[in-house]
Amino acid sequence: MTPVHKLPNSGIIDMKDIIQPDQKSILIFIVDDDALYLKSLELQFSQNPNLKIETFLTGEDCIKNLILKPDVIILDYILSSVNIRALDGLQTLAIIKETLPNTQVIMLSAMEYIDVATQSLKLGAFDYVVKNLNTFFRLKACIKKILGIFSKEKELIVWDW
Repeated sequence: MTPVHKLPNSGIIDMKDIIQPDQKSILIFIVDDDALYLKSLELQFSQNPNLKIETFLTGEDCIKNLILKPDVIILDYILSSVNIRALDGLQTLAIIKETLPNTQVIMLSAMEYIDVATQSLKLGAFDYVVKNLNTFFRLKACIKKILGIFSKEKELIVWDW
């Protein structure tokens, strides 16, 4: 029997299309509706052979794959360019934290809205990173900090990263 999950206002989702896990040590989900930006982050993070990167254009696709139990999720705030009715980053964050409270989420946005950053942190985000020229380095620093705090075992893997 294929497992199913219920998303708000969308009915039952069949889980047969989820991505199969592999044996890499650190699993990072990146969720952004800008395909070019998403691919750019994927390529940058993929340079570390100890990271397994999975990318998603929507929060719904990310949620379908939470069964893989990612270590870190990088989640864009605005996710509506692919589907105008798509869940936004805050809605997706709430579902992630309800489903996997120990998975750390870094909110990502082109907007420097203090209220969105505050709301993200209240919902359980580890940090809020604004998209700019330093985004990759800020994300990398956040991931190293997350792994250092939550998993000494995995921290060793990214020591020289």
